[in-house]
Amino acid sequence: MRIKSLYLENFRNYSRQTFGFSEGLNVICGENGAGKTNALESIFVLSLFRSPRTAKEKELVCFDRDHARVKAVVEKKFGSGTIDLFIDATGKKKALVGGLPVKRAAELVGVLGTVLFSPDEMRLVKETPAERRRFLDIGLSQQQRAYFVALMRYNKVLKQKNNFLKECFGDLHADDMLSVWDAQLAEYGAVIVARRKRYVGALDKEAAAVHARLSDDREKLSLGYECAATGESEDEIREELLVALEKSRDKDKKLGFCTVGPHRDDISISINGLDGRKFASQGQQRSVALAMKLAEAEMYKKEKGEYPVLLLDDVLSELDAGRQKKLVELTAGMQTILTCTEFSLPVPAKKFLVRNGTVAEEGR
Repeated sequence: MRIKSLYLENFRNYSRQTFGFSEGLNVICGENGAGKTNALESIFVLSLFRSPRTAKEKELVCFDRDHARVKAVVEKKFGSGTIDLFIDATGKKKALVGGLPVKRAAELVGVLGTVLFSPDEMRLVKETPAERRRFLDIGLSQQQRAYFVALMRYNKVLKQKNNFLKECFGDLHADDMLSVWDAQLAEYGAVIVARRKRYVGALDKEAAAVHARLSDDREKLSLGYECAATGESEDEIREELLVALEKSRDKDKKLGFCTVGPHRDDISISINGLDGRKFASQGQQRSVALAMKLAEAEMYKKEKGEYPVLLLDDVLSELDAGRQKKLVELTAGMQTILTCTEFSLPVPAKKFLVRNGTVAEEGR
């Protein structure tokens, strides 16, 4: 999979600009604030239908403009097509895939596969379990539409249940209502947990191999999925979740929110037998997060038969020359779009220079 061209109109600090990407390594150079990250953000929005940087998507529209547009020509193993996204000044979005309107996010997510690594991804190791669940949800949603649909439905029901729990004190019919929501949470939650378990089991092997190369075999990385359910099949997990939800009902009423389910799960991260979430150094955090992201790309290829587009935002500045070289070697075979302030590695790359939202290809 690769992006042949990317057109931006009124997106962040880009008025009108087109990128023509090569199928290998593409390097976007420029000073801080020039708009390098904005270009990667636009690709992520096309892929996931939301920004990785802001929940207020009206901020994506250039100041004093009534809309923004992002359009990409994408080449996949079975042919090429277009993705066209429009964002109005209020942040409302609409998309076209191959010229046809998309009615639901589930129809867009997965059309363009991406893996993004940015300085913010350091949070994947040391921050809260929510960051690691987000990592799982993005990776699995792009690969499996059934997962994305189950996740959206689970989150909708969870929100309804939590809103009810905040106000149900003294309601004689509260248990009847909660039983209905719990049955739905167990149904959708079983899909989520079963697929996360299988995904993390495979991801563990891929990430360990990448991390071994990045660390010169000095460190051993191990990942695991932490959840209360011990079953492997969806039926087994559904029954376990239903029992756990019923047992926690009185507790949930007192606290005012649901305390059981995949929205509470986590990924364990072990480095040489120690809990990386507690003891990893800053350098280890960076290497582990990068290994998990590159492993995500490998998992995508195994599921879809082709690599996603790899987006690397300002990753070279924190790596020494040896690790920079290893990273580029590990991206072989993927279309990679990398941003940096300067690039001096002796490898083939198509280079772009960005100044204040204006792009020039090197050599032109």
